[in-house]
Amino acid sequence: MESDKSLLSAELNADMEEALYEQMLMKAKQEIQNRLPNLPETKQIRPQPGFCIKTRTSKNAKIFINICKSNQIPAPPDLTEQELVSILESDDPSGYRVPMSLGEPHVEVDNSGSGCTAYDIVINNTFFEKTQVNELFREFFITVAMEGLENKYEMELSRDWRMLKNRKFMGSIFDQNIRTKSKPIIQEMDTRPSHLIPSKTLISEIESSPVKPDYTIVAEPHEGHPRFLVAEISLPKVVRTYISY
Repeated sequence: MESDKSLLSAELNADMEEALYEQMLMKAKQEIQNRLPNLPETKQIRPQPGFCIKTRTSKNAKIFINICKSNQIPAPPDLTEQELVSILESDDPSGYRVPMSLGEPHVEVDNSGSGCTAYDIVINNTFFEKTQVNELFREFFITVAMEGLENKYEMELSRDWRMLKNRKFMGSIFDQNIRTKSKPIIQEMDTRPSHLIPSKTLISEIESSPVKPDYTIVAEPHEGHPRFLVAEISLPKVVRTYISY
């Protein structure tokens, strides 16, 4: 009889430990979900290399800009050279905007073995081809692309740039995730006084978002009553991240 009671007690303890583990697991999963941002609808694109330009920041840091192309990026209105000149000389040159996706900075090593920073900018295939055959459109695009990087990453780039002759990109070109949900047709007008409204840019940036990370949760120690849970989260460009409970 005593043996039966011991077995029953052991089974109850095992059931309680399993229930406690399940409770801890559910709590950990909920906590991780709460920490993850609500991402908009996105799709992943794989940019194709185009050309690469080299410049420097105001602090003399070496910068490479990989100009890439993808048919997943919308094309700007198809203008003639004279139409572009007329818009740029008008009172509101922001009437012509170039959709582009500005990628995150990534550290690379140049031909001399020195460290540098590279950025990937993706534009529509058709517009890219236009920059290849028309110098005005190429100069215009590179100017607004640099302005986009300066505004997004709060830096100042030299306009004394040069295009690399024998390579289309520096380092690696990463996939990018862009929003697929379009903005509403009706948008609230800005009612602030005109002198308080920031000036418009010639860039229509395609909003991007990070990939939602995968994660696994394991109990520590692996045997016996778990003392805590470890969440191992896989993040883009980050080796490992741990959250303990």
